[in-house]
Amino acid sequence: MIDRRTFLAGTGAALLAGPLAAEGQQAGKVPRIGALGGTPAAHPLREAFLQGLRDLGYVEGRTVVIEYRYDEEKLERLPALAAELVALKVDVIVTGNTPTAVAAKQATTTIPIVFAAVADPVADGLVTSLARPGGNVTGSSTLSPELVGKRLEQLKQVVPGVTRVAVLWQPGAVPERTEQDLRKEADVAARALGVRLQFVEARSPADFDRAFSDMTRARAGALNVWGSSMFFLERSRLVDLVAKNRLPAVYGFKEAVHAGGLMSYGPDIPHMFRRLATYVDKILRGAKPGDLPVEQPTKFDLVINLKTAKALGLTIPPSLLQRADELIQ
Repeated sequence: MIDRRTFLAGTGAALLAGPLAAEGQQAGKVPRIGALGGTPAAHPLREAFLQGLRDLGYVEGRTVVIEYRYDEEKLERLPALAAELVALKVDVIVTGNTPTAVAAKQATTTIPIVFAAVADPVADGLVTSLARPGGNVTGSSTLSPELVGKRLEQLKQVVPGVTRVAVLWQPGAVPERTEQDLRKEADVAARALGVRLQFVEARSPADFDRAFSDMTRARAGALNVWGSSMFFLERSRLVDLVAKNRLPAVYGFKEAVHAGGLMSYGPDIPHMFRRLATYVDKILRGAKPGDLPVEQPTKFDLVINLKTAKALGLTIPPSLLQRADELIQ
């Protein structure tokens, strides 16, 4: 396996004092962080955030307390869970994706909120601008709409003869405006590449079998999996179904390729969750979230599983091999 590190825009926090000396905290007071959304099974992302805190000198249970509220991928639970964290008067709320960030913002206009991986925070109404978020919300953007066309282009390079590509998406994973932007970008790229798109939805893992049956009936020759926390958590089952149906597929997160998927292109999501800790540290030291710019990825990883390509009878073009950041043998 060949691995290269991913970096996001923004400066790291240079600590000159321990976390309990943070200017924004009263002496002796242990800060409380509210963690909203997800599931205990999302261990890599939770651990990435905790590692980020440890790197900055925080120790969970000793120098910082974290109140977890999991929605278990039931988005309708988010408003009530966000309200619980607000009632606890936590010092800052951290969230992962767009639905959790939106729920947190709807619950409070005063408690600072930091999101890890939001598709388009401006279009989603979370911040006024990337440079000057304003209000009580900031974090990191995945720039998802801009990447849709690039993934489709890469898939076409690997499967040059494909004429119909299925797009697996989860309704509600992003707000309606961002969803429209994603579809627009996908349609533009598809026309330029001479392929037709078939949008197939999966609201829960129970929909996976039906979704793949729909792809088979439509004779899709490849698959583009849009990012969502559910697809990330269910990546092993998803990859198994893709392999069973012998579909060349591109994902937005490399963990799917590590699980046996063909290829992925996108930012390093665990790294973005580690970056949450830097925002939290600055806020606990007195910084206002509205003054902290939203970070954007400056580099995207192209990860290719050569073993999967061989199993599908595909030859990866030299141009993609040369650009790959990680090749799984």
